[in-house]
Amino acid sequence: MHEIINGEVSVSVVIRTFVIALLFAVIIFIMGANNVFSIKDDTTDFSLDSFDNSLKIDINPNRDAFFGDLHVHTMYSFDAFIFGTTASPDDAYRYAKGGSIKHPLGFDMQLDDPLDFYAITDHAAWLGMIRAYADPDSKPGQLDFASDLHGLNDPENLNTNTFVRRAGLFANLLTGELVKPSRNPLKILGAYLQEDTIYGTGAYHRETHQSAWRDVAQAAERHNDPGEFTTFIAYEFTSSGPGQSNLHRNVIFKDSRAPIQPFSIVDSRNPEDLWDWMDNLRDLGIESLAIPHNSNGSNGQMFKLVDWAGNPMDDNYASKRMRNEPLVEITQVKGTSDTHPLLSPNDQWADFGIMNNRVASPFYSSPTGSYVRNAYLRGLSLDSEFKINPYKFGLVGASDTHTGAVSDKESDYHSKIGILDGTPELRGAAPLTKAFKEQIEESGSNVIIRGYTEVGDQEYIDTGYTEWGASGLAAVWAENNTRESIYDAFRRKETFATTGSRIKVRFFGGYQIDEAFDKEDPVNFAYANAVTMGGDILQLENQTPQFLVWALRDVKRAPLDRVQIIKGWTEMSGKPHEEIYDVACSDGRKPSLKTNLCKESKASVNLDNCQISSNSGANELKAVWEDPNFNPDLKAFYYVRVLENPTCRWSTWDALKSGEKPREDLPSTIQERAWSSPIWYVPSNEGITVSNILPDDV
Repeated sequence: MHEIINGEVSVSVVIRTFVIALLFAVIIFIMGANNVFSIKDDTTDFSLDSFDNSLKIDINPNRDAFFGDLHVHTMYSFDAFIFGTTASPDDAYRYAKGGSIKHPLGFDMQLDDPLDFYAITDHAAWLGMIRAYADPDSKPGQLDFASDLHGLNDPENLNTNTFVRRAGLFANLLTGELVKPSRNPLKILGAYLQEDTIYGTGAYHRETHQSAWRDVAQAAERHNDPGEFTTFIAYEFTSSGPGQSNLHRNVIFKDSRAPIQPFSIVDSRNPEDLWDWMDNLRDLGIESLAIPHNSNGSNGQMFKLVDWAGNPMDDNYASKRMRNEPLVEITQVKGTSDTHPLLSPNDQWADFGIMNNRVASPFYSSPTGSYVRNAYLRGLSLDSEFKINPYKFGLVGASDTHTGAVSDKESDYHSKIGILDGTPELRGAAPLTKAFKEQIEESGSNVIIRGYTEVGDQEYIDTGYTEWGASGLAAVWAENNTRESIYDAFRRKETFATTGSRIKVRFFGGYQIDEAFDKEDPVNFAYANAVTMGGDILQLENQTPQFLVWALRDVKRAPLDRVQIIKGWTEMSGKPHEEIYDVACSDGRKPSLKTNLCKESKASVNLDNCQISSNSGANELKAVWEDPNFNPDLKAFYYVRVLENPTCRWSTWDALKSGEKPREDLPSTIQERAWSSPIWYVPSNEGITVSNILPDDV
């Protein structure tokens, strides 16, 4: 019987179609809701049977400084594979332990000294999938659209001749044009209802994804060596807000227990959903923390004053954020997020590592709400409304390398995105050759390349990479080099960050500690009578807090120039203020009573060969400092910034190695630096001290 009458669809067809669609929508909705928050039995213990739990590792009660990187990508990350990276998690860990691995362009990469800890943080979204698409013999590689990726990283394709192809693939992936959507109406409807544009296309092979995750986790287990080298199971949650504003986080698991599949933007782009997932895992005994990075590229979204939905923050939001995000990455290759000249116009060292655009975008990133110091000041204002400050985080550095190998040395800089920035020419530090420019223009590709810059009589490629830097490292003070001890340091925020130098920074705050350096063991005295970085100093009537600072240089890098304390506070009205104090300077220089700063150092750099002066600078700087403008009624924070003497910037090294003159429009030198986590002054007895800031307390 025909159900079309006079060219019109019969009522029965309409009803039947509506009912089927409604039932399908309900099923998909339920499945989608469970997909985000239900963990069930989807967790496992990745520990190896060969691990000896009886090992006893020596403990140093005064704690040692350990350096590492908690932001490393390998071949399993969608972008890293497109950039030419074939390094596996095992390769990356071997590199961190002092071994040599190959850059995608074939040259060797090796650290001067091994690191103490490392974490592979491959992107959870598309984890392992791009590598699978490139293999025509794999199931994902047999999809129609995958042919564009076939053989991408075969040996004959690992060269700069594939730059344009890779740039186009990366751009198409970001815009959703690479992984083609399914034409199946039911899959399209399901994907739409679940906000699940990856699983719903049929292009996502779950076993490939989970297999890559298993390898990431098991590699961490294989290379974890308590007392010698620490690894963490980890991944990156790669979310973005409006206008491609960066909201990326790295999730670090405390031990061998982790989910069989990481929470990603496939599940939700909302970081608050990530925190709920982490809380649910914590209820099952699986402890983790998340570390936001590249707030500088967030366009004000990382440290805003409202939640994801645009509602005012409340205590629940503040406590959930601090419970799950006790640390923030302040520096990496894609810029430094301490502060911005527009936010701190009176800080003459603020113009450092500034990346003005959003991540992977030519659009400007608004500084307000995008930088750490601004977040600390906002946190003090919010603290007057809530019991918990949502921006009371500690600091670490990282690399965000996408080659498996951190690149934190100015004189040996290979940047982070493989073939796309693997030469001085591609980084914009050496002039563009005529042949390469013709290759780019013939392809019609303007995806990665923004244009060309003329400096004098030379022309340079403009990719934005000249704003990047050879940075950085995470550092902790921990009793020993084990997961438990280092992770506990993360939690209590006894952490500091450097731009690559292994500067050691101690920072304590307390009362009547001015004689600490006269003691036989100043550090032991400080631990017994003060709080460490990351903690609170509570108000003590008629007393002014004192701060102990002690910085030791990296003997393989430049001497120290000065140690500063950066203070931020808010008036009763909530108006924020900041001030920079030099507390110890090299070569006998003393801070001016008027400016609180020392005179400029006489240290110099020979720009013809990058040699630095040998008659200036300090091996260590230390002081006990008392705030001359302390007001016991006002909330405040204090953190340390340590500056090295000037050295050649990576772009200067690149030019000299290429036989070229350094670009006049780029800084020729930089001052490598370190930052401690803050100490907060609380004008009451309700602060959170270093002894009680574990998850259960927030």
